[in-house]
Order: sequence, then C-alpha cells, then structure tokens
Amino acid sequence: MAKLSKQEAKNHEEAERILRKPKLDDDDRMFVIENWQEGATQINGLTGAFFTPWGLATDAMLELGGWQFEGAVLDLCAGMGTLSLAALEMSRASRVVCVELNPEYARVGRKMVPDAEWVVGSIFDHSSWGDFDHAISNPPFGKIKRAANAPRYRGSEFEYHVIDIAAHHAGFGTHIIPNSSAGFDLSNDTGYRRTEAQKYRTFVKQTGITLEAGCGVDTRVYADRWHGVSPAVEIACVEVDQVTDDSLF
Repeated sequence: MAKLSKQEAKNHEEAERILRKPKLDDDDRMFVIENWQEGATQINGLTGAFFTPWGLATDAMLELGGWQFEGAVLDLCAGMGTLSLAALEMSRASRVVCVELNPEYARVGRKMVPDAEWVVGSIFDHSSWGDFDHAISNPPFGKIKRAANAPRYRGSEFEYHVIDIAAHHAGFGTHIIPNSSAGFDLSNDTGYRRTEAQKYRTFVKQTGITLEAGCGVDTRVYADRWHGVSPAVEIACVEVDQVTDDSLF
C-alpha cells in the first residue's frame, strides 16, 4: 500500500465520504478522480494499476471523434472508469462496457460511471464479449503477472496483451501505454519520431497491429498529475481489421 501524506489521507477519506452519496455530481466526480488514492488499501504497484489523470483522459478521448461518435466503447482494465467517464462526456457513445479485475476499483467505478456496464473479472475471459466500435485502456504496464495470453501476442508486456485483446473486439483503439512500448516518441522537445524497440517489433510481428500517435498529444504536461508515479507515456492509436477466427481462443 502507498504511504500517503496527512493531506492525501484526509482527501482520500473525503473521497470515500463522497462515494457514499446516492448520486454524484460533476464536482464530486472530479474530487474523487483527483483524491481517491488507488494505493490507499491496495498494493497497486504490484499490479501496475495507476489511474488516469483527468486531463490526459479527455485528451485521449479526442480520438473518438467528438459528438459524431455514437458507437459502443469497451474499456479494458478500467480502474475507476476515468477514461469511460471522459468518453461519455465527449461523445454520444451508445454503450460503454468497463472490465476491471479488482472489485474495490470496480466499486468506485460503478459510482463514478453508473451509465456504464461493469464486468468484474479478467480481460482474458473475453470470448463472449462481442464487437465494439472503439476500445480504450490505460492498462497495467510491463511484465505484470497474468492469467493467460491474448489471442496472438505471446510476449511478456501486459499492455500488448491488452491491445491485442482490444483489437479482437474493436477495429479502433486508443491506449495509454509506456513511451518505450509505443513504437514512436511524440512527447519530447524535438517532435515526432519512430522508436521501434525489439519488444515493439515482436508485438507487430505476432499481431499485425501497428501503433500510431493519432491527433498527437504531448503527454508530459500530465506527468505530475498521477498518484505516486510520473510515467512517460504516449497515447497510442490502433486501426485494424477485427480478428474473427474463433480458433484463437
């Protein structure tokens, strides 16, 4: 569990009080996003679970295309649902499904995003989910222990498993992942460049999926908005033909 300052602990307690309300308003949700500490009662470092800063979430959800988007959204490793909340505020998404393994995070998420459908379980148990128009995620990063493999990817990077599963269910995807896994570097002082590490090339070879920068957000402006970490990330976008071969499961 994370070691919180006195002020962080006080704000976390206030966020818990807010979550006991029958219904949250916008100010309530923003307070919870900023102050509910995912590491207060959970060893989130072991699972790589760090919730998305609100500004980064809204920037990432620009990839949905605004009010013209009326499709179904799949949010993998949803945490408290910050990405889904941004998706609902910035589009006319007709359906949002949040998948989260941790029941404590899902408890908070159900209060934060009551209009979403919440699935408490592993993203690897995905064979019955069906099709979506867009998949989104801020997944655990790196070599996180997992229960199974994605349909095609067999490497050790958890974020690539999430992207592969997402691509099985949606032809478009927006994922917040480590800069070192993106295959490109946008958030720097010199501009966009390709940086395809061996792990990225392996992912592309196994899945046929390539990652692009989309509308091009410099994520460094949110580096100090995470709880307890300052990860170097990119918003990686996917456009693929959906995989429909049932033999992959």
